[in-house]
Amino acid sequence: MVQDAVGGEGRQWAAGPAFWREVFDHLGAGLAVVDSSGLIVAVNPAAEELLGRTAGVMVGEDFHDLLHRRTDGTVVPREECPLLAALALGIPARGGGGGFLRGDGQLLPVVWSGAPVARGGCRVGMTVLFARTTVGREASEDRASRVTALEDLTGRMALVAEISAILAQTLDTEETLSRLGRFLVPRLTDWAAIDLRVEGEVRRVAVTGPEDRDAEREAWQGTLPAVVEHSRSPLVRVLHGGEAVLLGPGEIAAPPDSALAAVQAGFLQSLGATSAVTVPLGTARQVTGALTLVRTGTARPFDAADLALAGDMGRRVGLAIDNARLFGRQREIAEAMQRNLLASLPQPGPLRLAARYQPAPVGSQVGGDWYDAFPLRDGATALVIGDVVGHDLAAAAGMAQLHGMLRALAWDRTRPPSAIVDRLDDAIPAITSVPMATLVLARVEGPESGPWRLRWTSAGHPPPLLATPDGHAEYLEQGQSLLLGARLGGGRLDATAPLPPGSTLLLYTDGLVEVRGTDLDTGLGRLRRHAAALARRPLEEFCDQVLARMSSGSTDDIALLALRVPD
Repeated sequence: MVQDAVGGEGRQWAAGPAFWREVFDHLGAGLAVVDSSGLIVAVNPAAEELLGRTAGVMVGEDFHDLLHRRTDGTVVPREECPLLAALALGIPARGGGGGFLRGDGQLLPVVWSGAPVARGGCRVGMTVLFARTTVGREASEDRASRVTALEDLTGRMALVAEISAILAQTLDTEETLSRLGRFLVPRLTDWAAIDLRVEGEVRRVAVTGPEDRDAEREAWQGTLPAVVEHSRSPLVRVLHGGEAVLLGPGEIAAPPDSALAAVQAGFLQSLGATSAVTVPLGTARQVTGALTLVRTGTARPFDAADLALAGDMGRRVGLAIDNARLFGRQREIAEAMQRNLLASLPQPGPLRLAARYQPAPVGSQVGGDWYDAFPLRDGATALVIGDVVGHDLAAAAGMAQLHGMLRALAWDRTRPPSAIVDRLDDAIPAITSVPMATLVLARVEGPESGPWRLRWTSAGHPPPLLATPDGHAEYLEQGQSLLLGARLGGGRLDATAPLPPGSTLLLYTDGLVEVRGTDLDTGLGRLRRHAAALARRPLEEFCDQVLARMSSGSTDDIALLALRVPD
């Protein structure tokens, strides 16, 4: 029914079926969606009928040049067009007194209303709703009534589009509901409450109201009484899969017939509710919870159009919550698998080892970061830090494959780190599904009484950091070679460096130093300063403090491995 967007991924928001439901269900008016440059992205069937043009003919054309005309049929200069001005400024606009040019050359007198559409905080275009208007003595009254209807629907469409953007911004359920509540109040409602089914019970997880009445919210949050079958309470019916419910003063004041109904009645009455809407989150087959919107004034009670809009929001919110829960379960599995695959650390003689693994924040995916340390046959100790490309279960599984292969090769061959990593690189395409990975493989060599020496190679990984007790820290930038999987040929390089008494060697993954909004050099500089300042702290405290000071703002997994040389 709808001609989809052309010319770019950034306009696909105009083709979603839910986006058009409000137009098709509530207004028999023409609809055109234009992008930020004024090109037509999509039109609805009513627009095709009114304009006598097919969607295929109109999509991709300049809306103003193709359609907008004065009452005498002449072209409206672009600099005089209120619609183009509103598009450039990102503000609503309306107009009448002119017309749109039909495909048969006739001028269609119209009244129109335009509203900007934003996605992710950026303006992406405008919706233009229009309808045929009359001429003569009743033209003014007819135009005013149609403009009012168009503006009302345009506002609802913009609201739905922004809600969709909010729900797509994060997979953290708590953050999603918090953002939703702050958006709805006061745009659509005076108060909003969200109840979720959680582990066999219903909990009121969010209540949002006017900013100056925040203290009242906490009293109404928490576990609600059990949902009983016999209750006729609107909230109970909705939680049982019933339709959305519109409540006026009579329904709000009705005596409750269950404990849950009594809580809901007390909530509404305590707010001074005069009108309310309760809608299911999700669908009748899979109800995740309920959304209740409350208005406290008498001038603007909810109506059937508000009920339909709230119902659409409920479906969207329910889907977002289900997706977040599913993602959370998958993430827990991946994180547990990743933690279980990270080896326990040896404590080789007087050397001390410590490690930390921190999964990515909620809303991000588990990655392939890993560390390892193990004794070798010749008495040296192997240290490994690595990162498999990807942020999913496949990356975590690839990490496990590399972990096992590298251990076997390092134990089997008393060879320099570069030779072992070269052999690993040769085997990866034949034995694993890992596309690319980075790592550092190092040998800590020396008699038990010292002195100690580090021999290492780096396959495209951030350089090791060596901090000494005098507060000096430097990156060991030698031994750099191509990452695993590049397959560009050429042998890898080894590097060596002494490990002074009391020094701390730190191996880490890029999540520790890469933060959105800053460059890599800034992150490396911060890490060097913190490591130098913490160099004399006990090793466990050193790791904790480095992680705490560096990980704020990171959206990636972080692994770090630290070695302390005895004084």
